[in-house]
Amino acid sequence: METDHPYFRRRTPEEILQTITESTRGQLKLYIGAAPGVGKSYKMLQDAADLKKEGKDVVIGFIETHGRAETEAQLKDLEQVPLKIMNYKGKKFYELNVEGIIERKPDIVLVDELAHTNITGSINSKRYEDVALILDAGIDVLSAVNIQHLESVNDIVQHITGVKVRERVPDTFVQKAAEIQLIDVTPEALRKRLREGKIYAPVKIEKSLTHFFTTTNLSALRELALREIANDVDERIEQISGDLQHGPIGVNEKILVCIHYGPTAEKLIRRGWRMAHRLKAELYILNITSERLSHADHVREQKIKEWKMLAEQFNATLIFEEQQNRKPAAVIIEVAKKYNVTQILLGQSARTRWEEIRKGSIVNMIMRETTNIDIHIVADGR
Repeated sequence: METDHPYFRRRTPEEILQTITESTRGQLKLYIGAAPGVGKSYKMLQDAADLKKEGKDVVIGFIETHGRAETEAQLKDLEQVPLKIMNYKGKKFYELNVEGIIERKPDIVLVDELAHTNITGSINSKRYEDVALILDAGIDVLSAVNIQHLESVNDIVQHITGVKVRERVPDTFVQKAAEIQLIDVTPEALRKRLREGKIYAPVKIEKSLTHFFTTTNLSALRELALREIANDVDERIEQISGDLQHGPIGVNEKILVCIHYGPTAEKLIRRGWRMAHRLKAELYILNITSERLSHADHVREQKIKEWKMLAEQFNATLIFEEQQNRKPAAVIIEVAKKYNVTQILLGQSARTRWEEIRKGSIVNMIMRETTNIDIHIVADGR
């Protein structure tokens, strides 16, 4: 009997293959903290010991103890897959042995420092990509990462701490975790641990206390971590409860981020994704060029490379439009109407008051020529 009901619909070979792949893929559990030293690795090792007592085949792929006695004490009863030795510029480096782990095929493997950048010559450039291969092989992974390494909060963390975090993990990878556990410690307790030498070597303590590990920084990072985990919990409850049976909230929302070759482009893209993610909206990224890209212009080429990388991470559509004697606002309006955009993100205008009077305000023109579109102006420092 033929029927259009989705439950009885004959599935395509591709859909069947996807179901089989998902059922055989390993599961990822992530331990997230607000800062180094909160106890992510320690808790991960505790859980690994409990899983071993339950009869699970658990091994260590990579653990960074930072010389902490409590963490090192947890290692003794767990098998460790030997690290892979890599030679680079006459020096030896020790990286995660992906091939060795897959060949060993345990039930569960521990892989610390998820945001780590691998040495040149490794299979992948990033450790999270190594973890993806291990998961694809059907092996469960326990891993850990600090909140400042999430791609979308990079600009927020830099604004809070003054530190630009270069090792980052795509939010889309983190969202695939079957379980996320927050390892929470108060700023006061964390600073006490730092003073006692339980986080860094003695030579780093004083500088850390007055720079990254200030009470203000740690409080802000803790709040950021708590908020991100709360959002994750809300989404999981929403999926389980079936509240999305009529479609996700904001399914018709479409966000357009307008960028140029200035220093704030990546900030705008990340801000746009955070909005799109919370609204479950589609994300579009628009760049308007007044002339064709010159292959000799390495700055522009590098910018476009970064934009494409972020667009891929955030599952966004990247659009390039030639200005062709049109005002920038006219191009934005045309693109917004074409894609049925509901919200537009713009950076602060670099135009002076006189230029706005003479050439017209981009925001005012968009408002005049469109309806039912919200416009957000993002400050340079945000």
